[in-house]
Amino acid sequence: MATHAVTSQDFNQVVESNDLVFVDFWATWCGPCRAFGPTFEKASEANPDIYFAKVDIDQNPDLASAAKVQAVPTLMVIKNQQIVFQQAGALRASDLDDLIAQAKELDVNAAAAEEATEQAQ
Repeated sequence: MATHAVTSQDFNQVVESNDLVFVDFWATWCGPCRAFGPTFEKASEANPDIYFAKVDIDQNPDLASAAKVQAVPTLMVIKNQQIVFQQAGALRASDLDDLIAQAKELDVNAAAAEEATEQAQ
């Protein structure tokens, strides 16, 4: 299995020790979560260079709250310890593949510098 169950206790360590982390916040009772699960799993197998984490919100409510998760599934992308994407709702496989490609290409430092320049103007 290429996805990893992550808890509140090991979340920070996972984020700190991986350059790119995709996090699926989900719940066992959530139909869309169960539908998105195989898509997320398949993407994880196709992208071994990315850490794919699954967080059960019922088992880790403090982590879900800290991440401001208000609906499941919620997908969060963390690159170089910065949240670069967060959205509720299940993605189609093609949309997830697109997001993975964009995340791999994203230069977080350049994006932060560009945002700082825009805010200064």
